[in-house]
Amino acid sequence: MLSRIDDEIGFMQKALGLHAQRQNLLAGNIANADTPNYKAVDIDFVKALREAGGAGQVTGLATTASGHMQPAGIDPTGARTQYRSALQPSVDNNTVDMDVERSQFIDNAVRYQFALDRVSSKFKTIEMAIRGQ
Repeated sequence: MLSRIDDEIGFMQKALGLHAQRQNLLAGNIANADTPNYKAVDIDFVKALREAGGAGQVTGLATTASGHMQPAGIDPTGARTQYRSALQPSVDNNTVDMDVERSQFIDNAVRYQFALDRVSSKFKTIEMAIRGQ
């Protein structure tokens, strides 16, 4: 039973980490909407979560000092960033589409909040079980 709870909480921890990473990427896209030659980036969330779900999987490189960095395109969560295809060509070669970025940002925020609520609910259930309520 304890292993099952630990697995579920571990899975939700990975999901929250991926949501946070994706939110940062989407915020960066929005911030660079007017930057010439900026290429919008995102992660394939479902694929990244599926890959992160493997038991004992090593994600990223070991960083033993604060100055160590991950290679480009790799995040410590194990998700690879990908360039987003431009839906409409722009004169300055910027691939950020604000409508797409806003909708993805909001969708990701709602999913993050759902995952957070689920973790909170799991801990409340465990607390009630411990108290015998």
